Amino acid sequence: MINIDNTLQPADLADSLERMWQLSGEKVLSIDRSWTDQTGAPVFTVEGKYQAQGWTEWTQDFQFGWAILQFDATGDEQYLQIGRNHTIDRMAPHVTHVGVHDHGFNNVSTYGNLHRLMREGRIPDDRRERELYELALKASGAVQAARWSTTADGHGYIYSFNGPHSLFCDTIRSLRALAVSHRLGHCLMGENDEAISLLDRLIQHARSTAKYSVYYGEGRDIYDTVGRVVHESVFNRNDGRFRCPSSQQGYSPFTTWTRGLSWIMVGYPEELEYLATLDDAELEPFGGRADVEQMMLRAAQAACDFYINQTPTDGVPYWDTGAPGLAKMGDYLDRPAEPLGEHEPVDSSAAAIAAQGLMRLGRYLQQRGEDQAGSRYWQAGLTVLRTLLAEPYLSREENHQGLLLHAVYHRPRGWDHVPAGANIPSGESCMWGDYHLVEAALYVRRIIRNEPYYTFFGP
Repeated sequence: MINIDNTLQPADLADSLERMWQLSGEKVLSIDRSWTDQTGAPVFTVEGKYQAQGWTEWTQDFQFGWAILQFDATGDEQYLQIGRNHTIDRMAPHVTHVGVHDHGFNNVSTYGNLHRLMREGRIPDDRRERELYELALKASGAVQAARWSTTADGHGYIYSFNGPHSLFCDTIRSLRALAVSHRLGHCLMGENDEAISLLDRLIQHARSTAKYSVYYGEGRDIYDTVGRVVHESVFNRNDGRFRCPSSQQGYSPFTTWTRGLSWIMVGYPEELEYLATLDDAELEPFGGRADVEQMMLRAAQAACDFYINQTPTDGVPYWDTGAPGLAKMGDYLDRPAEPLGEHEPVDSSAAAIAAQGLMRLGRYLQQRGEDQAGSRYWQAGLTVLRTLLAEPYLSREENHQGLLLHAVYHRPRGWDHVPAGANIPSGESCMWGDYHLVEAALYVRRIIRNEPYYTFFGP
């Protein structure tokens, strides 16, 4: 269980954050110097050098978005040029990519961050450039929403790249694409010129994920623990009925892959922040504000409580809560995680994502007047972030292109680098881990400096 430091304040992390930004900038430049169009999107490091992995190019956005966030934090225009130029030159195929569920990653992290900076007045408001970003964001949300399967209970979901039967927990964060597109006044046009509401599909997908991918201790199966999250929920496409849990990157359908858990933890609080900006009347057709927010809040709190209870004391989880080697490790939840251990790898990228989710949920609850519950999540998020900003997780080596060490991509397939003489992967980074550490750092930095609150739909 995480040992939450209730005395920790954002300002206490200020020096660590500044050291991180210096290291981060060096690594952005190193990756940009070594990366070419022919090498594919960088995914994870092998002996400190970023490599591609030809599955999908879902990490291209994190590469360019990282540079944009580095500019956001430092004001150094060389990072803006890297992020903006590569976004314009390379990201257009991702806008109309009909084969993935990753639009909220790819396009909100690139076009979305640039659009946000322009609206915040951080970069000049060039009308044509702004319209380019807006067109990309509108189209991306609609293309994402078109990957639609219906369920027997009258709702539906955005299906994963596995096909129409497959609901991934990851996609809860890709709802950002629908939210931004809807905010810009866009919709998906269907057969016979039917105008399909992106807000409707956002809420339907959130309901389906909360119902089928998050567990609440209600006896759905004998492993039904409050806050357990399954990577994939499988449906019979003949009638839309739920069939079974599954997992692509976790240990089993009945354990919790911790990066999938972390996507739930950050996705729902972000959408709750977004819903707070909408008029009540806009939510009435979907059950009303109270019903929609309660559905999301229940899933967010269940997942965040599970993370706090099922993670070692320093806030960094092992890659799956049911990984078989954990049985050999004794009371592993009662001590800090062991990234250089012998039995199972940790996943620092899950921690980076989870830290932001915990903090956003905490702030959301505090603003609702639920100070005690909100403080618990907020302090847990700060505690996790403090761990990641220090050794052995923060990479200080000049020749290592990764920023956040000890991340895991796909343990079942053995894609992660295992150092010579070791039994498990360690010492390497992944593009989404680095991006989300930087994003969490920017989130806290803005709070420390009393700057505009950082949201994907901001300002």
